[in-house]
Amino acid sequence: MSEAPGKIAAMELRTVLAGLDAHPWAAVDHAYGPAEDLPGLLRALAEDGADAEEALDELYGSIAHQGTVYAASADAAPYLARIAASGRRSLDALRLLGCLAESEDECEVAPGAVRAAVAAQLPLLLPLLADQDAAVRQAAGWTVGHTRDAGPALPAVRARLAVETEPVVRAELLTSYGRLDRAGAAAEARALLGPETPAPLRLAAVFAALDAGEPWRAAHHDAVLGLLPAAGTAGTGHTYEHREPLRAIVGALLERDTEADRESALALLDAALRDERPEARAEALWAADRACARSRSAPRRLIPAIVPLAADATAARLLGKLGPAAAEAAPVLAALAARPGPGGGADDESDDEAADQALAALVLVAPQTAAPLLARALGRRPRALQCAAGSHAPADTPFPFNPELFAAVRARLAARTPERPEPCGCPPTGDQGDTAGLVRLLRQWGPQAVEALPELCAALPRFPHAATAITAVTAGVVGAAAAADAAAGGVVEAAVGAGTAVAAIAAGPQWREQAANVLRAGAGKLLGAQALHVLTGETGPLFTAVGAALVGGPRGVAEGARAAAALGSAAGPLVPALRAALGRAVDRDTARDTAPEVDADLALALALWRITGEAAEAVPVLDAVFDRCEDRRWFHWTAARAAREIAVLGPAGRPLTARLHALLDHPAQAPSAVLGLLAVADPADLDRARLAEAALRSAETGADLDTACDALRALGPAVLTPRQRDRLAALATGDRRLAVFGAEDAVVREDEQLRTVLASLLDRVG
Repeated sequence: MSEAPGKIAAMELRTVLAGLDAHPWAAVDHAYGPAEDLPGLLRALAEDGADAEEALDELYGSIAHQGTVYAASADAAPYLARIAASGRRSLDALRLLGCLAESEDECEVAPGAVRAAVAAQLPLLLPLLADQDAAVRQAAGWTVGHTRDAGPALPAVRARLAVETEPVVRAELLTSYGRLDRAGAAAEARALLGPETPAPLRLAAVFAALDAGEPWRAAHHDAVLGLLPAAGTAGTGHTYEHREPLRAIVGALLERDTEADRESALALLDAALRDERPEARAEALWAADRACARSRSAPRRLIPAIVPLAADATAARLLGKLGPAAAEAAPVLAALAARPGPGGGADDESDDEAADQALAALVLVAPQTAAPLLARALGRRPRALQCAAGSHAPADTPFPFNPELFAAVRARLAARTPERPEPCGCPPTGDQGDTAGLVRLLRQWGPQAVEALPELCAALPRFPHAATAITAVTAGVVGAAAAADAAAGGVVEAAVGAGTAVAAIAAGPQWREQAANVLRAGAGKLLGAQALHVLTGETGPLFTAVGAALVGGPRGVAEGARAAAALGSAAGPLVPALRAALGRAVDRDTARDTAPEVDADLALALALWRITGEAAEAVPVLDAVFDRCEDRRWFHWTAARAAREIAVLGPAGRPLTARLHALLDHPAQAPSAVLGLLAVADPADLDRARLAEAALRSAETGADLDTACDALRALGPAVLTPRQRDRLAALATGDRRLAVFGAEDAVVREDEQLRTVLASLLDRVG
């Protein structure tokens, strides 16, 4: 127990918990509903007995759940403040209060209400800035700063900073000072950048300058380099965003988006990457990864410093993310990837892992160079195989066909096929990922890989997705691999488009018949039946598989409905089963339904429209889908998908225009709504300038970049105002990357693809 000042130390437990049981906890919610359990949890924490730790964990999970706060969070603040002030579990109570005050993710509570509730407890919290326990003083400084209540807090923080002697506490106080008065903290920090300043305080001074927007000077540059490696220093503080200091500093400078600050960030990284200490270089590589994901000019500036570090796994992964832009790294990566195989040495396993990482990067940087190296060590290069198979490469850029690699893939796939299935019917552990990569490679290569048909047929019983590769290698259809990918994901329209080209069989009749026979044997599953239809046009097995899917769970219903929709009017015999599935959905309690259930209803309605053309049946269901998504936190992507997919209704979907207009103010949904409106609304009623603004705003926020580009392309450049054209040009030609929310390995690639799309739009503007 810490020694608290004066009368606070004498606070008895009954005073701490006064009013706890009488409080109307059932009337307020936390993450799991009514907060009736909070009295017991707060009491257990205050009593500091055997249950205190468990109570603390449950309090975090309920009133600060993954950083989200609730009405009950505000109501708990007074009791937590009393616990802290009483000297019982002060450190824990302060940290929890700081989390509540820090959060901006507020669920069903007025904005700022939880922070205000913590700020109201400042009379109890401010004395703890002088607690005898340095850890309590530090936590108090962190929490007080997060109240952002400069009135009472700022003088107390400044006064304590003037007399505090513990470096980590001084650093926390300076950070809190910055939250309350950025300019004042920055002025205080200017004298704290030299090497004589303790490391925690010096690092806090750098962040104080950054947060205040001060120009980046040589003193800041030198201070950061002198602190490296800085992660250990940052770990002594409570500020989460400072835990990876170099990465955070570089990100903050790049966020300013000026040429000078960009050069400051990249010069800092370049120097850190060339540091002689491995620990400093490790932090620099991690920060360089962020820089390349944020800045289009970063790779060109940093690659010369990264290439010599390619033996490091982080450096190799980063070079792979940069793809062909890192071509100068290819010779180094190839040399690392070509290391000898196992020879019995102690380091063979680690050498293999390093070679695999280097080859995985080379696959993305220089695939032609990588192909023969992958062929020679296919079984020992799992990362490289997955990269070659498309997990980290554009879907429209297949890995180049190489005869040596093709032979190795066939041999590997044959070796992965067990003579006897496991008792559970499952493949051996680890087999699925390897088999999936081999199958995806063959599917990419299409008819060039037709001689692998025996291996694919043997794999089908234990790996159903091999069906998509079987159709790809036996049918000479342009884009068959892409169609098969779509079918595998449940979006079968592209696959059926491939099925209309049944006549374009590149392989001989014997290959086609062999494939058809194998697929018929596996046609009890929807994926196999779809593949059989693509190859032969047979509908009977597909009808049976769709019917089975429609009586399953919501995901299966959605897949079955999409498969039926792709057949169009030919799926007439499936209409009764589709209506029966929809009838079961109508009988369900839609107030408690899940996103997969709403997705299934969307798919059913669209399937019935595609098959029957009866809008009177489909439109009410689609209207209900939008209604069920409205104001529901986890349903915004479902609403966006509905907006995009109802375009198939054309003018028959006109009753849904109001629903689509309502989505235009939501950046994640607006692009889909634009596409839907262009298809279903009366052209005379469309405000195309508003539609363009909604799509452009979505692109600028990064909420749904791909669809935003599609929407802008569909609108055409003529609708853009001069100001909007300038904004579009900034997206296409500026330094800031667009795809900042994509998959980590895809950010650079997706940004380049989107940049190309936007540039083509600008060209059309003239």
